[in-house]
Formats: sequence, C-alpha cells, structure tokens
Amino acid sequence: MSETAGRTGGPHGEPHEAQVIPISRGRSRSDHEPPRDQPDREPPRDRSDHGPRRDPGGGPYASGDDRGLWGDGGDDGDRRLAELLAFLRRRLTGQYEVDEFGFDAELTDKVLLELIRPLYRHWFRVETVGAENVPGDSGALVVANHSGTIPVDALMLQVALHDDHPDRRAIRLLGADLVYRLPLLGHLSRKTGHTLACREDADRLLRKGELVGVFPEGFKGVGKPFSERYRLQRFGRGGFVASAIRAGVPIVPCAIVGAEEIYPKIGDLRFLARALGLPYLPITPLFPWFGPLGLVPLPSKWLIGFGEPIRTDEYAPGDADDPMLVFNLTDQVREVVQQQLNELRLRRGHAFPPFL
Repeated sequence: MSETAGRTGGPHGEPHEAQVIPISRGRSRSDHEPPRDQPDREPPRDRSDHGPRRDPGGGPYASGDDRGLWGDGGDDGDRRLAELLAFLRRRLTGQYEVDEFGFDAELTDKVLLELIRPLYRHWFRVETVGAENVPGDSGALVVANHSGTIPVDALMLQVALHDDHPDRRAIRLLGADLVYRLPLLGHLSRKTGHTLACREDADRLLRKGELVGVFPEGFKGVGKPFSERYRLQRFGRGGFVASAIRAGVPIVPCAIVGAEEIYPKIGDLRFLARALGLPYLPITPLFPWFGPLGLVPLPSKWLIGFGEPIRTDEYAPGDADDPMLVFNLTDQVREVVQQQLNELRLRRGHAFPPFL
C-alpha cells in the first residue's frame, strides 16, 4: 500500500502542509472511542465460521484467502471488482505467464479451482488428513489410488493440496495419453499444470522441485466395477518409482476414500466404448437411464489422507535401472496405500451421511 500527502487550504486560502500520519501509528485513540455519556460499542461478532476450517486431526481445511476473483461481497467488493478487471485485462492483452509445460498458475487459481471448489467443500465435503506429510518447498511424488468411473478424484486432489496444505502447493498430475488426444480436455489439462505420464516429463518436473502426482492403477482403477471398490489394481511397471529414485525425492502415499461411490459402475457398454475409442463406457444406477441427470455425481463423503513419505535419496540414481529394486519399492508403496484405504474407510463410516 502506498502512502501520499497533499496540501489543504488555510482559513484565508493559504496552502499549508497536511500532517502525514505514519502507518504504524494509525489514528489516535480519541478517533475511535465512543462519547463518554454513551455505552461502549457491542463486541464484534464472532467470525470464526469464516476463518480456516480444520479437520478432526487438526490440519488446515482451507488456509488463506481462497475466494478467488469473485469474493463474498462486503467491504472488499470494490477491491475484488478491481482485481477482476485487472485479471480480464491481462488475459485480453496476453500479459500472463505460462511455464514450459503450459501451466497457467493464475488461470488455475483464480478461475478453474473456483469452479470445482463448491464440489469439494459442499457436495463431497472433503476432509484431508496428514497434509503436513507433503513437503512444502521441495520436489515429491504423490502416489494415489484411482477410482470413480470418471476421474473426479484427480480434481479433488488438486484442490486439497492447494487449499489444505500449509504452503498451498500446486500438484502436477501425470495423465494418460488419451487425455491429451482430446483437443479441449488436453489443452485444459496442460493449462492446469498437468502433463503426459512419461519418463521425460516426470523427471524434469521432479528435478525442478515440483510436486508431481501419479495414479499407477490407470484406467484399471478408475474403471473397475463397484463390486471391487477400494481394492487396488496392479501398479504397472513401477516407472514412477524409477523417476523418484533418479530425482532423489520422497514418495508420498495417498489414499482417496469417497470417489468409489459417486458413479457406482454396475455394467459396461463394451461395443459402444470400442466404437468411440474409449477404455469403457459405464452403466450406473442412474446412467444412461436418466440421461444427463445421470451424470450428476452422488454426494458421497470424502477423505483424502497423505501418509509418511518414503525416502528414495538413500539410493543412487543408477539404482533406478535395477528392476528388482524398483519392483520391491513399488510393491511397498502399493501395500501402504491399501492399508491407508482400509483405515480411512473405517474412519469415514457411511458413504452418505446423514442419509444412511
């Protein structure tokens, strides 16, 4: 904030210097205290509902100012409007930055996360556990289970680390090539910081100190039937472990509970899926029977837990080429994530409280 001083006229129009009040001193006490013949003002209202929200374990639920460009009205409405106009001007004139992968941090924070935050806060009522296990200022690889028929869990993980982590970290998710073959979805994914799940991109991001996320189950996890919910599928060949070893960064196991119930998959339209070039086309209790209404996710209760980091800096970069070492470490990560899933399911209880 800048401070300025001007001149005001005296009783006969002569200019004189205006007094500059230091910011640290502020206004005098007499400016604020009520007349002595009147009672004191009523105490300020309790605004705790608008402060940081915390999960039962004490971790921050939504740290900092996350109202984006739109705000919530009130005294700062003019400032929010000015920020919105400045944002639009930068977008129209091209005065914004993207990194080498196409990540547009401002667009992600101010617009895209704002659009999905209501789902996170009010529809799925997501709570995070152990966010402090994710490093705040260095590279790390977050390894999570994948489920939900449609990969909404990737979006919720992104909001969780941005809003609930003490350092509001941006996670760079590694996606399947199918995502980047779709023009609109592929472009939007790169804008939000994600990239193709390949060794080169993963290594570059980790060595830059970025927080990288991966779902080793791939389509086998996100498209599995409801009868196999919360049972981890195979973790591929362990390429993510090799990248972590080469970069010397920790692996943070992550368990996501709640995504399995949003679109319970009870069948698969295989012939139509193959014709459309999709890995599967699900049948759920609501889709396709209710048309577009069947695409609304069910409001299950979510928990996202981050476990203790698994160190890889004790290995030499060349150990990433040892298939037995990579296999054993991959299996260890998978077992940890499965154990976390079992614990978080017990902690959550019913998937649809208070309806059940």
